[in-house]
Amino acid sequence: MGDTIYTMGVDIGSTASKGLILKDGKEIMASAVIDVGAGTSGPSRAIKEVLKKTNLTLDDIDFITATGYGRNALEEADFQMSELSCHAKGAYFLFPKVRAIIDIGGQDAKALKIGDGGVLENFVMNDKCAAGTGRFLDVIARVLEVDISQLEELDTKSTLDVTISSTCTVFAESEVISQLAQGTKIEDIVKGIHDSIASRVGSLAKRVGLKDDVVMTGGVALNKGMVRALERNTGHKIYTSEYCQLNGALGASIFAYQKVMQNKRKTKVESK
Repeated sequence: MGDTIYTMGVDIGSTASKGLILKDGKEIMASAVIDVGAGTSGPSRAIKEVLKKTNLTLDDIDFITATGYGRNALEEADFQMSELSCHAKGAYFLFPKVRAIIDIGGQDAKALKIGDGGVLENFVMNDKCAAGTGRFLDVIARVLEVDISQLEELDTKSTLDVTISSTCTVFAESEVISQLAQGTKIEDIVKGIHDSIASRVGSLAKRVGLKDDVVMTGGVALNKGMVRALERNTGHKIYTSEYCQLNGALGASIFAYQKVMQNKRKTKVESK
């Protein structure tokens, strides 16, 4: 493949596996999201799919960095990196003015404070409770008998403020069932759920210290209803990207590129 450098980042989350290939550390060539995470066939399927999209083989990839919940179990990886550092690196690549990141994953929510050059300065995390995560939205969507992808559209149709006050998934589920029994419209419940999550995640984000630009990452960032709820709660405009769910994999791929360049410099010095 000549002097072209291909690197891959693989982000193995609790509920999804993501793969992304970068060309020369600058160009996103292809990406893949598989809806199963750590401990499943998801990571190898993500690798297979992203290679297929680029017509490359594993031998063409110069370096692979794994990140996320299941990063230590990926045999193909040359290196493992903290998901926090990868999220910071990926967001900085997409949004060079980033100063804060709100990441809502399948099983946890994180807020990151970002310094100059995309360096991670501080973070707070909630991984003790499903409320305020993608899992929480999955549970509520099931109770409402709607697809998770419909939540954003339903949110836009809401005309009434509904408060979902429970901070526990089990109790919030009961609260939603009670609201349905009272004849509350589904769209109003959805907006209420978004506001409830925004309240939890917003207080997490405020603890780390929010400064513009604020970027949202993770699969939940694809739900614009959730983004709007967080904007209302934090008072900040929140930036998202089509790559928000792939942000960790992107950061991992950038770290992989940096490793290749470090190794090349080292080889050059040693050969002198």
